[in-house]
Amino acid sequence: MDWPAVTTYRGLVSAQQHREEIIQDLYKVEQDPEKGPVNSGMVRELLIAFKRSTNQKPQRIIFYRDGISEGQFSQVLLCEMDAIHKACQSLEESYLPPVTFIVVQKRHHTRLFPSNAAQTDRSGNILPGTVVDTVICHRSEYDFYLCSHAGIQGTSRPVHYHVLHDENKFTANSLQSLTNNLCYTYARCTRSVSVVPPAYYAHLAAFRARYYIEGDGAGTSDCGSGTGRAVRKEATPVQPLPPISSNVKKVMFYC
Repeated sequence: MDWPAVTTYRGLVSAQQHREEIIQDLYKVEQDPEKGPVNSGMVRELLIAFKRSTNQKPQRIIFYRDGISEGQFSQVLLCEMDAIHKACQSLEESYLPPVTFIVVQKRHHTRLFPSNAAQTDRSGNILPGTVVDTVICHRSEYDFYLCSHAGIQGTSRPVHYHVLHDENKFTANSLQSLTNNLCYTYARCTRSVSVVPPAYYAHLAAFRARYYIEGDGAGTSDCGSGTGRAVRKEATPVQPLPPISSNVKKVMFYC
């Protein structure tokens, strides 16, 4: 929201069914008895907020998406790209900025080790900024492994970035450099982090939102050990999240 500084983000949260991976509220049309169809949704709200903050609409959109597996790529891409395009066109029919859709995966078993002992940091891990985009990556699709952080303890785990759609025509070097550079803009510390901050902030905001619904028991299990997650029943109806105050949305309350 502070382009071109790229340090301040706007956080929005919404509730949906358990195990529903596709974001339902990116764009939606609600029927108002007086006004008729009303356009709404998180993407539309973010675009309007960006216009008010910078006096210009985004010329391109880079969407870092976390929390989906490879088997869900095609379904999520189809539904969420369509929602983003519709949200843009709801502001202006001719407004259709190019979108780059990138999936962020950290739950994998790939580890990278240097072949030369001189190319390690003090912890014995690979140097921050190491990128691998050949040999162990997909033959035809565009993905890469990036270790953007310096290892402190244990073996560093690189993050797997999978580019599902790229209308901005990024070169491999430019997109990898952009992702690595963003990891130095994380607001909580002065070091580079392992996950690109937009996805990191989204995780923090989602974790915070659970407490708005479940209260203090959000991080405890039924056995009372305090180490597991709360057990949810799939048939439980979705509880609406309390609305976030407009002045709170402007600050990074989830950090």
